[in-house]
Order: sequence, then structure tokens, then C-alpha cells
Amino acid sequence: MPSLNRKAIQSLIHVALREDQARRDTTSHTVLPPSLRIRARVIAKSPGILAGGPLAVWTFQTLDRSLRCTRHIRDGASLKRGQAILTIEGRARSIFAAERTALNVLGHLSGIATLTHQYVQRVRGTHAVILDTRKTLPGLRQLEKYAVRIGGGQNHRGSLADAILIKTNHLNALRRGTSGKGQATRKGFIETAIHTAKKSGRSVEIEVTNFQEFLAALNVYPNSILLDNWSIPNIRRAVRHLSLVACHLPPALEVSGGVTLANVRAIAKTGINRISIGRLTHSAPSLDLSLRVL
Repeated sequence: MPSLNRKAIQSLIHVALREDQARRDTTSHTVLPPSLRIRARVIAKSPGILAGGPLAVWTFQTLDRSLRCTRHIRDGASLKRGQAILTIEGRARSIFAAERTALNVLGHLSGIATLTHQYVQRVRGTHAVILDTRKTLPGLRQLEKYAVRIGGGQNHRGSLADAILIKTNHLNALRRGTSGKGQATRKGFIETAIHTAKKSGRSVEIEVTNFQEFLAALNVYPNSILLDNWSIPNIRRAVRHLSLVACHLPPALEVSGGVTLANVRAIAKTGINRISIGRLTHSAPSLDLSLRVL
């Protein structure tokens, strides 16, 4: 799993197994003899894109190093219903104890990859790329963003430290903080915030909610401008206006808010550069998987 911190992920696996009390599986310890060995297979019960195969292997082998795991398909490959993903051989008690933790994570990540892939396919042939957001589950951001990449999407900021994104609330806070100290306009706050942020040397993006704010931001050329919850006609208007502006390095234009599989292609066809979608990570349905004893 490239660009992932294996040590941190294995620590996460230990936490998940402890949460499930995997080493105290009352059912298996009650009804299964300790010497019983089996072969079992993880099966896809619905089509999708696989993500997290190595993680599933690590989960089984973290619980019991003697388990033998054979992966039948690599991350990023398309799954058909009934297709074998992973075969596990060894102690029955160990396999059943790790089963739910392994399938929970594998299904969750594969669901994210699958949904991302659907969005990527919808915008094929346009200039738009699909981005994730920071709307991730605590502790799982690294893995969820990995799943987005596996699905063909790209990652936005990994954390607050990665880049500057000036949002509406930042501007509102600045305005509140200067109340009674002058009559600065919304345009003035936007321009001042961008100028200040650019001094850091970091990439600067600003969120705008209407065309007037867009023009104010464009006046000082941040690296990118986020059109938050804009209608398609207004997005098209912003793209057209930017094309008429003489600038050596024009800002990238990003759309976020209200993006669905039904409207993402229409958004992409406006000529927008980037489309960020929170539902990739916070609302992707888990891919349906099961473990079957052979």
C-alpha cells in the first residue's frame, strides 16, 4: 500500500481488534476445539473496486501470525459478484476472531474506492478531476484517502497544515474582530486575507459564495478559488470570465457542495478544474463482502 504509514496502520489494527475483544471470542472458544484448522475465503457479494486487500491480510496475521493468506486480486481491480478476494488457512478460532474487523475495513475502503470510481467515470473526457475532502472518520483519514486514490480520485488537503484554505467563516471571524474599527468591505476582507496568506509561501485557496466575491478573489490571484454551492450557470459564468482574464498563472477553479452522481458531469462540462466531494468518504456505502468456510 504505497505512501501509507505501515506502523501507524498496524497500530490502528491492534486498536480495532482490542475493541472487538478478538482474543476473547466467547463463541469460538466455546464450540470450536483449539486444534481445528480450516480454509476460508473472502467473497465479493456485489460488484465494485477493491481497496484495502493488504490491510485485511495484516488484520488476520496481526491476530495470528501462523495464518496463511493468499490474495487473489490487487487493489484497484474491478470485482464481480461472487469473486474471491482472499483465502485464509489456519486455526479456525483465529480466522473467526479477526473476520469482522478485516471485513469491516475492507468493505469500507472498497466502498469509498467504488463510489470514487463512479464519479471519475462520470467526468471522463472533461478537464475536471475528482477530489476528496477532510470529511473523514477520526483515525481513518490516511486509509480513506488511499481508497479515494485507488478509485481514481485525487487527494485534497491531508490536514490543516498542508495548505491554506480561507473559508467563509474565516472571513466572518475577521469582520467580527474588526467591528467598530472601520468600514472594511467584504471585498477588502477577501483581498487582505489572500495577501496575508500569500506571504506564507504556501498554496492559497479561498472559498467564495457569489460572483462579487469571486471577482474580489481573482483581483489578487490566489492559487485556487473554491466556488461553494454555486449553480451550474454561475459556475459556467466564472469559468468564462476567467478565460478572458490575462494572467500567466490563472487560479484553478474548484467546485464543492451539492455534487451528486446525477449532476457531476454537467458540472464538469462547464470547464471547471476540480470537483471536491465530501460524500466520497463520509457517505460511501460499504461494499458487501462475506467470509465463507471452504
